[in-house]
Amino acid sequence: MGNPLLQSIHIHPVKAFRGLAPREAVVEPWGLAGDRRWTLIDDGGKVVTQRQQPRLALAAAELVPGGGVRLSAPGMDPLTVPVPRPAGTVPVEIFGEKVEGVLAEDAAAHTWCGDYLGADVRLVHMDDPATRRPVDPEYARPGETVSFADGYPLLLTTAASLDALNSLIAQGSRATEGPLPMNRFRPNVVVEGTAAWAEDDWSRVAIGEVVFRVTKMCGRCVVTTTDQDTAVRGKEPLATLGRHRRVDGKLAFGQNLVPVTTGTIRVGDAVTVLD
Repeated sequence: MGNPLLQSIHIHPVKAFRGLAPREAVVEPWGLAGDRRWTLIDDGGKVVTQRQQPRLALAAAELVPGGGVRLSAPGMDPLTVPVPRPAGTVPVEIFGEKVEGVLAEDAAAHTWCGDYLGADVRLVHMDDPATRRPVDPEYARPGETVSFADGYPLLLTTAASLDALNSLIAQGSRATEGPLPMNRFRPNVVVEGTAAWAEDDWSRVAIGEVVFRVTKMCGRCVVTTTDQDTAVRGKEPLATLGRHRRVDGKLAFGQNLVPVTTGTIRVGDAVTVLD
């Protein structure tokens, strides 16, 4: 194999919306700057994702200066939503965990999202990621926090593992669903130049000058079966992962990361396995 390199970077300003692919990104203790600082909640305060609303795959959010977002979606006029001023928080339930967030100030933001989905939802911002939500203590060190990401600051995948998975899909009964693109897995960083599944054995890596702990494999859910360009669901990759990548009862693809240091990562950076 060649020397591993950072192939691409992905930031999702609003959880479950389409992501951005910048050439560089700032790594903060809780993840990439701007990643998943916003989310939708339902009328009971629970986070809404593509699990419940696959059409979110077709909605886009661009970062605007100051941390706001510009929302766009099929059939909707774009809307720019600024970061709300410091105010009272509302409870947000994310996978059974309670955290606090700040509602978007402009009611138009909630109306826009609700009209697009045909559901009662509200748009919430995480005002202080340094304190709001700790990483799962089973895998975290004291003081480590995360945004509205599923559980960890970053998700890493490798191009070689996707190629291997697509080869397995091609051999199965649902070969017509493949090959799948990487956006099915919604990673933050994609690494090229490794062997397939090499990331299974990593415990610390450096991307450029920034060091990360590899905490645990990522267990995959129904979102991976959602075509990110059409919002149509199939059976893959879960059917194939279930046959070939079942780890501790989870269907594994990718690795969760926690930053050890901060800095800027750039496409083309060397990726060094430290241990």
